[in-house]
Amino acid sequence: MSRGICPRVNSVGCFWIFSLLTFAVKVIDVDTYSCYEVRTAFQQVGPLNRVPETPVTDADLLFCKHQGPSCCTRKMEESYQFAVKRETLHNIQAYTHEIKHVIAFHVDAFQDMFQSLLSFSQGHLSSLLEGSFPSLSEQALPHVNQLFSSLSLYLRGGNVSVEGEVHHFFNNLFPLAYTRLINPGVEGSIMVGSKMGDCLRMIRPDINPFGNHAVVMAQKLAGALGVGRQLGLALEEGLEVMNATEYARLSKECVKSLVKMMYCSHCRGLTLIKPCGGYCLNVMRGCLACVSELDQPWRRYTRLVEKLTHAMAEQHSLELAMLGVRGHVNDALLYTELHGPLITATVDKVCDLSTGEATHMHPTRPEVKASTLTLSSPFPSSPSSHPSLEELQGQLGHLKSSFPPKHFKKNKQNLEILSRYFLNTLDRYKSFFGMLPELLCEVANDESTCWSRDGVVKSYTGRVVGNGLYAQRNNPEVKVRNVECAVAEAKERLENFNTDTEEMFPELAEMEDWEELGSGKREEGSTTECDDEDGCQASGDGQDKHLPEPSSAGKPLGKHPEGDSPQENPSKPPLVKMIGGTSSASWTQCCSLALLFAGLCLQWILF
Repeated sequence: MSRGICPRVNSVGCFWIFSLLTFAVKVIDVDTYSCYEVRTAFQQVGPLNRVPETPVTDADLLFCKHQGPSCCTRKMEESYQFAVKRETLHNIQAYTHEIKHVIAFHVDAFQDMFQSLLSFSQGHLSSLLEGSFPSLSEQALPHVNQLFSSLSLYLRGGNVSVEGEVHHFFNNLFPLAYTRLINPGVEGSIMVGSKMGDCLRMIRPDINPFGNHAVVMAQKLAGALGVGRQLGLALEEGLEVMNATEYARLSKECVKSLVKMMYCSHCRGLTLIKPCGGYCLNVMRGCLACVSELDQPWRRYTRLVEKLTHAMAEQHSLELAMLGVRGHVNDALLYTELHGPLITATVDKVCDLSTGEATHMHPTRPEVKASTLTLSSPFPSSPSSHPSLEELQGQLGHLKSSFPPKHFKKNKQNLEILSRYFLNTLDRYKSFFGMLPELLCEVANDESTCWSRDGVVKSYTGRVVGNGLYAQRNNPEVKVRNVECAVAEAKERLENFNTDTEEMFPELAEMEDWEELGSGKREEGSTTECDDEDGCQASGDGQDKHLPEPSSAGKPLGKHPEGDSPQENPSKPPLVKMIGGTSSASWTQCCSLALLFAGLCLQWILF
């Protein structure tokens, strides 16, 4: 037979002819498939010269090994490794950037509100001293400025003692009150740096010339500002946690599994198929095992932030504490005026005014003006020395003012709206670290054929593991070794912050969670202090125009209850849509009756 085919060719020549024919058949069979779609998809990954024109049979692959021809090469796998790391970290950063934006916005918003409250309270106190106590206002204003500068530094996280600064203010105020209010004829005898001035500052806490007003003011400011300061520190801590999450490292095993899940299907020409949902979850949970360890500390952190915000806005009432400074100082100075003779007698004994530089400090004092006595006096006095309540109100009428001022009610309302908006927004991110693998697997497919580790399948049959390092022992897709987590330091710092906050504010443990508080009380309370003179009839339309709307990427973070908008009240029934003055339900009933009547008429005509 061979001789008939190759009559003039020896057996060796026939062997080479058949070999060439066999190779040509194989080449033709391989050439029936093209790598064009793979080259198109690879444009976003690496240089196109790494992609073969047609599938190759001798590809020496590390990750995407399979029987048959392949459109991948070893160089392509290297590009795929860089691509999966870049894409995964980019997707993580997209979500963390949104949370960072929300937190950073409220850091600035709350600080702006704090500084606005401080500025207003400082101006309110300065106007009191200039209008009601002009004799000491010029020397007292520098101490006022120093007090509020220290409070501002404290709210920004500075190492300042609020109670210490308040008492330091009253220590400096006492020599001025003693020489300008109690003994106005001897103000030149006591200079700021004199021994007499030092003596008055030193004995002020002991002789208590301002009654309990200094102590009460210090306690209220320390409580209210302490919560505001801790809230600011908490938000800064949240930013640090997000920064640590953005730059979490991906292990080699993770990168290998990501390449298999995202790009090994391309090697077979399947560029559009999506990974199975369960398969993707296992890969992502294995890759983010360390990051998922932040889930429980983060949930605890968000609960504390909610309670701090609620305590600042309502329980400690930061606005009232700041606005109350003017009243406390006013009452303290009036208390000093009322008890001037007894204070002078005590100072004469303690500071030894009978000798030395103070021997001439006994001029005839003018009649002491009657003043309001809000607390019991520590000094004995006769009942006849205290005027009646009606007389006090009449004599001190010029010191009264609208408190808090009407135009400042809007600031209080703004703080309530800001706090409520922040809490509603924060609620979306409570389960962020537990939901992150699911967020990254939104493109996965479980409804039809999908890509699994071994190829195209109808559904993923492997076991889907949970979050965290411990659960990854049974992960069939990613080998998670006991290595040091990149976010371990952030986790430890967050846990320490949570513990320190709970120890500093033990009353937070007794507060209900934000979900259990409801919103009806807040909304009702926000409108009780608004009247026509304030011009806030349309405050609901424009109060929070400056607040940024949360981006759509923040909404799918888990399943959230409806009505999470800060303007909505979930406790109220939904409004019925009105069309032409009639509710939509009534309109539907009318249409149904009309159609029924028309049908009866048609039936009567036909039959």
